[in-house]
Amino acid sequence: MQEKTITLILGGFGLVAALAWNEAIKSLFEELFEKSGTLISKFVYAILVTIIVVIVSMQLKKISKKK
Repeated sequence: MQEKTITLILGGFGLVAALAWNEAIKSLFEELFEKSGTLISKFVYAILVTIIVVIVSMQLKKISKKK
């Protein structure tokens, strides 16, 4: 029970950190693209985030298989 609680708390902290990074990256894209909020910039952002998530997920899966 205690291990599950710790896992849930850490998941919550991870979500907070992810939201902070989301805002930071969105601000970066607003600076990089002259017309912030354009459809193209939103798709570029979504694709970039998806690629990062897939790479991190694959690495975590490799690590979990080693154990």
